[in-house]
Amino acid sequence: MNPTSHSPAKAALSFVERHGVVLASARGPAPRLVEEIAGEVIQGNWWVHPRANFIYNTLAEVREDDNVLVCRLLSGKITLVHRRLWPAVVRLALQLDPDNLARVADTHTASGKHISSAIAFPDWVTPDVLAQSAQLTEQQAKVQLPTYLLQPRSKSRKRMSITSRRTENAG
Repeated sequence: MNPTSHSPAKAALSFVERHGVVLASARGPAPRLVEEIAGEVIQGNWWVHPRANFIYNTLAEVREDDNVLVCRLLSGKITLVHRRLWPAVVRLALQLDPDNLARVADTHTASGKHISSAIAFPDWVTPDVLAQSAQLTEQQAKVQLPTYLLQPRSKSRKRMSITSRRTENAG
């Protein structure tokens, strides 16, 4: 993607870069990109917002940008991580739950069918990001990431993650 200097997508990308980690639309500890795009707090489902199509189109442009990792890092919700934080994320992947670091993408076919795909972590990690992550100490990586990403996972979440992995592997 190559948004023009004054496009809504450019402003949304700047928001992602500034915050480093944002939620696409879900509520949680990170800022919500849909609200930044809308220019206001959205009560309820953003799909009923008067500017829903504009929000959707801008969000889609941002999700396609090469500087944005789309994953499910925060509570399994669509999370956008700016490229500047990828080395820190890679360095701390085991603490962040690598299962939630798969790069996800949505495609709409000509028939209107919605297809989701994922590239497992670390298959999406480029050699330059891997090299940068190797240069970071654990502490340097932790300082770069928002503190809410580094909260210990509960035992039930760990168990669920292992169960989910087994279910996926069995299927």
